Amino acid sequence: MSRYIPRLLDPVLIERLQSSGALVIDGPKASGKTETGRRLAKSEVLLDSDVEQRQLALADPRLVLRGGVPRLLDEWQSVPDLWNAVRREVDDRRTVGQFILTGSASPADDITRHSGAGRFSRLRMRPLTMVETGHSDAAVSLSSLLDGEPPNAAGSDLTLDDLAARMITGGWPGSQCLSMASSFRYAVDYLDQVARLEIAGLDGARHDPRKVSALLRSIARTTASETANATLARDAGGSDGPLHPDTVARYLDALQRAFLVELQEAWDVPLRTRAPLRKAPKRHLVDSSLTTAALRIGDPRRLLDDPATLGLLFESLVFQQLRVFADLAEGGVFHFRSKYGLEVDMIVEKADGSWGAFEVKLGAGLLDQAAKTLRSFALSIDTSRRAGPSVLGVVVPSGPSYVRADGVAVLALTSLGP
Repeated sequence: MSRYIPRLLDPVLIERLQSSGALVIDGPKASGKTETGRRLAKSEVLLDSDVEQRQLALADPRLVLRGGVPRLLDEWQSVPDLWNAVRREVDDRRTVGQFILTGSASPADDITRHSGAGRFSRLRMRPLTMVETGHSDAAVSLSSLLDGEPPNAAGSDLTLDDLAARMITGGWPGSQCLSMASSFRYAVDYLDQVARLEIAGLDGARHDPRKVSALLRSIARTTASETANATLARDAGGSDGPLHPDTVARYLDALQRAFLVELQEAWDVPLRTRAPLRKAPKRHLVDSSLTTAALRIGDPRRLLDDPATLGLLFESLVFQQLRVFADLAEGGVFHFRSKYGLEVDMIVEKADGSWGAFEVKLGAGLLDQAAKTLRSFALSIDTSRRAGPSVLGVVVPSGPSYVRADGVAVLALTSLGP
């Protein structure tokens, strides 16, 4: 049995249990929700594997709520009535730390909007970050950068070969001890399971696994890009003609509800000019290994021989890291693009309104252009209506993290942490 890998969320989970009656941990399958929840729980019900307990819960959800607290209800969404049963039980007990609900899909009718306020605290668990796998020393804190503190770290000697290998291995806890070939097979099988079973199980509607797989490949090919549904439909349909728009919309909704596709929304900010802003989100698969698996890239050399694809995957990998770090700061990760061509890869904003703008580049030779873009963007902000950035930074794979003479920070991914 593989050892438990400590998660950045661990202390947050403890804190939330001390202030809420029930804690909800959602995220994609195999991201570590159950094992993390088990470390805090005193009793458990595994609804996806314990047939008897699931039948009891379907008959009367209250029958599975008795036990030591916190009580883990794993894959709770398979018995949607559990939500209201837990809500009522929390109300009756009038104390915190009663239940941990873990789920790998959002119920179709979004019942979690009903009367959950004041009872539930919700957190998203994603695959392991490079901090958690030991590939980043976290010497540069994203939160500190957004507070205006300059970076200063020597960095590591991680190579592009190492980076490409990490993209293929990904952040699944279950694949960390596997060979690269086995990690690649793990991700390929994961996608196959998604296409054949997981998506169909979300709403009961008929799904064609081949079309789901084709759509996943299209999302992978256009990762970190603003891609219209119609473009995905044409690409996924291939020689057979485009997929029906309703089919694409339904599959995308299911993939998002399974926490496998993440949207990087456009950032709305007041500018000094009236330049119209693009509103379309970028799409990312939740883990780099799913992107490489969908593209059938299981050898780092193939990525190194294709700098364009490697660059897009690196941007997506950075988004995956920053998204976790931003969650811990109660923030979000966005992108910016005006219709006149000015664009910035990542905007990270904290709950207190502080924010930073980041370009993502593979090589040192691109730093000057990236810094110029960031400075132009900062000057375009209407600072009478919105405070300026706390940091402008260029994220690169490795090396030292420092501030250039022009004030733009160079930030190694191998040094970034929350």
